[in-house]
Amino acid sequence: MAKQQSEHRPNVAGAVLAWVWLAVIVLPIYYIFVTSLRPREDYYAENPLSWPANPSLGAYQRVLENDFLRFFMNSVVVTAVSVAVTLAVSLMAAYVVVRSRNRFGRNLFRVALLGIAIPIQAAIIPVYYLIVQLGLYDTLAALILPSIAFSIPLTLLILTNFLREIPESLFESMRMDGATEWRILLRLVVPLSRPALATVGVYQALQVWNGFLFPLVLTQSAETRVLPLSLWSFQGQFGVDVPAVLAAVVLSVLPMIAAYILARRQLVSGLTAGFGK
Repeated sequence: MAKQQSEHRPNVAGAVLAWVWLAVIVLPIYYIFVTSLRPREDYYAENPLSWPANPSLGAYQRVLENDFLRFFMNSVVVTAVSVAVTLAVSLMAAYVVVRSRNRFGRNLFRVALLGIAIPIQAAIIPVYYLIVQLGLYDTLAALILPSIAFSIPLTLLILTNFLREIPESLFESMRMDGATEWRILLRLVVPLSRPALATVGVYQALQVWNGFLFPLVLTQSAETRVLPLSLWSFQGQFGVDVPAVLAAVVLSVLPMIAAYILARRQLVSGLTAGFGK
């Protein structure tokens, strides 16, 4: 009886910590949103956490009038190309690693995993020198190529572990039907790997979208500026115009929120793969 009562005892400490953690997450988001709606002249006159007395979209208008759409499209191009190439190359490499019966597959996997141990900050000088020697400095390609290179190791690791969970009987049945390796990859591996592809795709998209070091070192003109670097420049441009800076932050996170909403089911499947076994 005492054991049954202890099992139904409410976890007050856990509930309090959960509400505190929720407040830690929600309050900054709420502050960013309400401040972006606050007129510039009211920013220091009102409570920072109160709803604006005179909500206005003026901060968003000021941001959009300062080449924000150009920076936005640059980020879209860099992120989309980087993630697409990373997923394609990593999936083909993972297939070779899983299906290969010789040393090539094992050695390929080991060499690729070395990239996880190399931080971007330690390689930025060689990357800068290589980009300059290739004549790609201050171009979007200067951001795309290093992003792909540093995204492949972790993506390959996740996809390789996921492909190993595909039953061998499915591969054998398709091979008995005369399917080629390319057909097996496209008709079997890709459909079954959608949860893993969505998981690593969203993760790598976040990394590229929020990347600051590569744009800072490898670009300099406004034509190749991406959103993280443009937010930094907005701070200097607007000075104390905090509502405009936070309006730019709100606009910059909308694509990632949309990507999460569209891929949330695949994300849950990818993150929980293997836990039911």
